[in-house]
Amino acid sequence: MHITLKLFASLTDYLPPEARYTNILQLEVAPEATISQIIEPFGLPPKMVHLVLINGRYIEPDKRLTQTLVEGDVLAIWPPIAGG
Repeated sequence: MHITLKLFASLTDYLPPEARYTNILQLEVAPEATISQIIEPFGLPPKMVHLVLINGRYIEPDKRLTQTLVEGDVLAIWPPIAGG
């Protein structure tokens, strides 16, 4: 099935070079793939996977090991953001 992965801020460095400008990557994933399994190949440091949304809905950290997606979903991930 096809989903869209969006990585924001410093996480865009983990995308393939051709996707870094737009921060968007179209992926084909297995229907049973969890969020953790989908992002594992990108090598995101666990501490940097802070805010995770599926279609704008927040996914709590404990559900990221079991939550799957459906065709057309958008998985968006932000690192912790500090201001000052």
